[in-house]
Amino acid sequence: MLAFLLALQAAAPAPAAPPIAAAASPAAPATDWGARDATYVIRDFRFRSGETLPELRLNYTRLGTPHRNAQGEIDNAVMILHGTGGTGRQFLAPQFADALFGPGQPLDLKRYWIILPDNIGHGKSSKPSDGLHMRFPAYDYDDMVEAQYRLLRDGLGIRRMRLVMGTSMGCMHGFVWGETHPEFLRALMPLACEPVAIAGLNRMWRQLAIDGIKADPAWAAGEYRSQPLAGLRTAASLLFVAGGAPLYYQAHYPTRDAAAAFARERVAASIAGIDANDLIYQLDSSRHYDPWARLEAIRVPTVWINSADDFINPRGLDFPQRAVARMPDARFRLIPESIDTRGHGTHTAARFWKDDLVALLRRTE
Repeated sequence: MLAFLLALQAAAPAPAAPPIAAAASPAAPATDWGARDATYVIRDFRFRSGETLPELRLNYTRLGTPHRNAQGEIDNAVMILHGTGGTGRQFLAPQFADALFGPGQPLDLKRYWIILPDNIGHGKSSKPSDGLHMRFPAYDYDDMVEAQYRLLRDGLGIRRMRLVMGTSMGCMHGFVWGETHPEFLRALMPLACEPVAIAGLNRMWRQLAIDGIKADPAWAAGEYRSQPLAGLRTAASLLFVAGGAPLYYQAHYPTRDAAAAFARERVAASIAGIDANDLIYQLDSSRHYDPWARLEAIRVPTVWINSADDFINPRGLDFPQRAVARMPDARFRLIPESIDTRGHGTHTAARFWKDDLVALLRRTE
């Protein structure tokens, strides 16, 4: 859901087709890029909480073709990780795919094999709304990264990734990857996050969204027969504000009526695409995230990008400067705020950071 509210803000170039800050589902891609879906099943997956699932399903989308080097090892695999509430297929949206996957582009599908997982709790992968509801294992980011690793290593036979990149939650997964499986990566590109515990305002709005759902009597401790709409409206409204792009919205919705109508339309549309239990789990899965103590372990070449108008990762925090000083081969860039940037959703508009990706691939060739 957060990915629907945030990542697709970059899609619209003009007021006639405003950025989607709250949408029920990603816009249909102009090109499907030969995308193929598959499912990998992990038997008896054990979560950090100690809970287990007899079968953990991971759906993933593939683009391009694997290439093997002289040793027979796949050497062109790129994994791109979505944000909270998203799916792998969100990266087929034109503002991302058209700038990266075509001929001569940085991730030209004739050169790279692209893997787009639906993470635990998302998309077509195992999630609470499949039937367990609030009895679903209490997964966290470590569980999600471990499942990704097993998909790549055991399911797809990859021994080293050419690149792992991710947006928002996927950005945070990138830092976990850098600390837990550094030998598995040749390059790392986190987009729109901080390598610190989810605290302060970032935790506050997440907690309020969760509390808003649980306070709705219709939620019924997760055993609702129809979605708790009052609680979902509270959560969707918070997510809309968290994904806002102040300069862009001011320019394209300069009157009270236009602004109110757009916000109401987006929140109403988004509610239709949310399952309440899934959203609670998605928002709460960040609760243990905290890579700060082990940043020195991230030795893989890293390019980390944030945007200055990001409400969730505000420019006033000094974490990037302190973090990069502790990471042996990391570079950080803050995209300046402008009338064109999309707040937190700038991470999915590849034009803002495409050159950084090109430079990272070149220096890790």
